[in-house]
Amino acid sequence: MNIVLFEPEIPANTGNIGRTCYATGTTLHLIDPIGFSLSEKALLRAGMDYWKNLDVHRYVNFSDFLEKNNNPKIFMATTKAKKCYSDVKYDSDAYIMFGPESRGIPEEILVDYKDTCIRIPMLEEIRSLNLSNSVAIILFEALRQNGFINMNLEGTLHRLNDW
Repeated sequence: MNIVLFEPEIPANTGNIGRTCYATGTTLHLIDPIGFSLSEKALLRAGMDYWKNLDVHRYVNFSDFLEKNNNPKIFMATTKAKKCYSDVKYDSDAYIMFGPESRGIPEEILVDYKDTCIRIPMLEEIRSLNLSNSVAIILFEALRQNGFINMNLEGTLHRLNDW
């Protein structure tokens, strides 16, 4: 799986997303300009000690991202979409893109991806969910559809292992 953040603005969100990506074996793609330094404390605190092991790629702009990834099929997460995120089929190497926290993916990009725009249902008066929550919701649906490949599906109780 691939999560793409277009011009992320808040370091803690990107750190949380990085941690989620690392926990799921997902590649994180960051498209500049990024609104913070990748060495910022909030990013590193949210990503904890996982950030150094994360498969992360950075691009100078959206065109650079498209070129270096051979124009992949991209699901565009946006409140402007007509399709629900759970109504599409994600391949095991799907690319799912999210826009900056303050404004989302620009409509100039969305118009070229009408068929792959997806949304998370929510009450009408809510503008949007937190970016890291949105990534987790959609990513885990994509992973579920693909059988949670290579992921641990069973937990163990440590103290109460008689269950």
